[in-house]
Amino acid sequence: MIRRRHALGLLAGLPAAYVARSAFAQAAKKVVVARQPGILYLPTHVIEKQKLIEKHTAKLGLAGMTAEWVNLAGGGAQTDALLSGNVDFVNTGTGNLLLLWDRTKGAVKGVVASSAGPLHLISREARIKSLKDIGPNDKIAVPTVKVSTQAILLQMAAAELFGPDQWAKFDPHTVQLSHPDAVMAMSNPAHEVRNHFAAPPFQFVELKTVPGAHIIIDSATIIGGPLSQGQFFTTTKFADANPKVIQAMRDASKEAQDFIRANTKDAVDIYKEITGDKASAADLLDWLGQPGMMEFNLQPQGTMKFAAHLHKVGVLKTMPGSWKDYYLPVAHDLPGS
Repeated sequence: MIRRRHALGLLAGLPAAYVARSAFAQAAKKVVVARQPGILYLPTHVIEKQKLIEKHTAKLGLAGMTAEWVNLAGGGAQTDALLSGNVDFVNTGTGNLLLLWDRTKGAVKGVVASSAGPLHLISREARIKSLKDIGPNDKIAVPTVKVSTQAILLQMAAAELFGPDQWAKFDPHTVQLSHPDAVMAMSNPAHEVRNHFAAPPFQFVELKTVPGAHIIIDSATIIGGPLSQGQFFTTTKFADANPKVIQAMRDASKEAQDFIRANTKDAVDIYKEITGDKASAADLLDWLGQPGMMEFNLQPQGTMKFAAHLHKVGVLKTMPGSWKDYYLPVAHDLPGS
């Protein structure tokens, strides 16, 4: 379930300027957007650097609108921030979107997707060559236990490997670590975490720097194709009050994705400037050239397969009839899945 106990720690860590922002976003002419670390979220860095929210809200008649960006380590922290009213948009995984949509009875919905790059389960244990080799003492780092995209992918894989009633088989093995913290754990020979279900670029960093690191499985293999790992979502209350901001977010996302495809090196330079990532531009460009890494698209991909699993195991109480049930109308013309 969504862990509300995270909220107090989150609120203590956010600048006072972010508190209760969404309650008066129009009056303050400011929106706050949260994202996680990693090149998976490259469109958000382009939007920030090029001030595309500001550009497109101005085009729609909202002169003077500004956007502020806050980095939060995991999807759980982001969803807590959204529900607490401390941010107006979050950009995180499909599992968190579906669970919030379900738990709030439709009061949280997606705006547009931003990326569907592959996730890789990395191990530094030579004996672990497949998921069947995970032993009773093996730990797997995921951004948020039970509800992150990675945790749910493990459930889907367990159901396929061991039978539908064994979908939770890997849940006890998961530990909650942000991707940067998981890389540090994987790099420490004494640390108990020797497996990490990583998002870009962290799997590539581990494959390059961690002795013995190798790929066990990837998200596309588990789900049978691309899966949206990042999407913007917000509350329907905010969306209803700010329709032009919602449209501007779609327009900004489209412009950023087009820019990444046409000017990939410039986008990487923006990413390095915004994040301070120490990886070389050459490495980042190489990683973006790997299979599936340029899936920067507005339409949600593979999300109904996720929803079907969550509903089947009883985590999602309501099975959506279509992805459009948990996305706002601004996206309904897209070829989503």
